[in-house]
Order: sequence, then C-alpha cells, then structure tokens
Amino acid sequence: MDLVSLIIGGFAMAAAQSMDTACPVELVVLGTAQDGGAPQIGHDGDPAWTNPALRRTATSLGIVDRGSGRRWLFEASPDLREQLHRFDGVAPATDPNHGLDGVFLTHAHMGHYVGLMFFGHESMGAKDLPVHAMPRMARYLTDNGPWSQLVRYGNIALKPLADGQAVDLGAIRVTPFLVPHRQEFSEVVGFRIEGPEKSVLFLPDIDSWEQWDAQGTRIEDEIARVDVAYLDATFYAQGELPGRDMSKIPHPLIAHSMARFAALPAPERAKVRFIHLNHTNPARFPDSEARRAVEAGGFRVAEEMERVCL
Repeated sequence: MDLVSLIIGGFAMAAAQSMDTACPVELVVLGTAQDGGAPQIGHDGDPAWTNPALRRTATSLGIVDRGSGRRWLFEASPDLREQLHRFDGVAPATDPNHGLDGVFLTHAHMGHYVGLMFFGHESMGAKDLPVHAMPRMARYLTDNGPWSQLVRYGNIALKPLADGQAVDLGAIRVTPFLVPHRQEFSEVVGFRIEGPEKSVLFLPDIDSWEQWDAQGTRIEDEIARVDVAYLDATFYAQGELPGRDMSKIPHPLIAHSMARFAALPAPERAKVRFIHLNHTNPARFPDSEARRAVEAGGFRVAEEMERVCL
C-alpha cells in the first residue's frame, strides 16, 4: 500500500472513531430487505447474483449505548450471523452473549424471528438472552419447537411487552404499539425508540395506513413525534408480482405512501426512510426511476449500515 493510501485510510479510520466517540447512543440499519432478502431464491436473473453491492439482507436494526457497552437488536432475521458481524464492526461485542443485551421482535413472520436459531444449543449457546415479545409471540416461542428448546435450555429469556408500555433500557426507551397486519401466529407491533436526544419510528410491516386510521392512529401523527421514521415499503406499485394476487399480501405501496405524504412539509417528508423492500421492488436499485421518484418526493430509501445518532 502506498503512502497516500495509508494517509487516506488513517483519516477514514480517525473520522469513524471520532463519530463513534461523538455519538454515545447510536442506531445502525443492519438490513433493509423483505423477509427473503435480495436476491430472492429462484430469481436467477436478479443482477444482485453477479453484483454483490446490490445484495440486501432482511430488515433489522441494531442499537448501541457506548456509555454502558450495551447493544440490542430489533428483529432476529435469517441473516443474523452476517448482521451481527457487521454490527461488531461498528460496536464490538463485550460479553459472552456476543455483546447482546436483548432482542426486540415485531412478530412471527419468517424474516423477523427465525434468526433466534443462532442463539441455540447448536450454534452460539447463548445464556438467558432477553427476548422482548408480545404475549402471543412469547406463547408461540414457548409452545412450538424448535423455538421452545431455546426457552427450555435457557438460551433465551422471554420478556413480556405490552401495547403502549415503554421498556426502560437506561439510555433508551422502547415502546411497542400494535398495528393491523396478518396475525397467523402472533400480534404485530412497531416500535418507537427514544434516545437521549432523538427518536425513531420502526414500522416494517402493516397492512395499510387506512386500516390504522380506522383504529384511531394516523401515521402522519406518528411521523411528527419522531426524528426518523423507518416505514414499510415492501412493494412499490400494483402489478409487481405477476401471477399473484397482491391483495392477499397487503402492505402500503411506496407509490401510495408518497401520494398520501405529499402534502406534508418538506422536513416531515425528509424523516421517512422506506424499509423492508421486496426483491421485486424497483426502488431497491439506486439508479432506478423508482428510486429517483422517491428522492424527488423528498423521501429516502433506507441503506444498510446507515447510522442515526440518538
């Protein structure tokens, strides 16, 4: 390596260390894709197979409190191994549970909890790792194998959540809230994550904003309460799944969300970061017309390893 490269690398490392020091509580986006990731199995023509830069892991967040050395995950995705390795690069592990002080689960759909398997007897062998879950979610894990073995062996310790009741973790507070979405095995929640200075909305799955309206909650009001809002953006528009009835896979379309939020002031629109993108969603590609439309509207698509100082 030449002298110039060494100098540039040194400046980059120093800048990263400076950022870490300046941000005692930080959120890191570890994954942005829908449950199956991108590229998806069976889609051999996806350019991400030949261009690793286009690959995306299932949606997940990490939070670190550098003052205490504590770290938490939001979702236990199928890509947990890679995501935890990435997280270690931002905030190194400090204890036998691989530096994790807890996991928060939104619901029992594949991409959001099956990574719990890596905490088990055949893998990490975690000890009483706190897993925060709603009542039905906790019962599902307790009553159904192989997840029940994690509970029985003491790899995980289930911690009950309740709608609207905050969990105090010292430097951060986490509040779950129920949302309308397919509930075959568990409730579905989003989370409001509050740090010392900033707050984040994490809502990767919901059927529609209008169903939430009918239940007395407007997404615009929730956006107004936070500094950054990671919102369900599974699909971009109708017709995205040829041969499949998209009404049976309800999610707010990005096109619809942008139209609904268009009247919001620019600072409110700038809070929105679309996440949980299906492999068919054209907005996942940085040079797509869909991505340009998102950005022209004053919104953003969440990027893996983006960081938010809380």
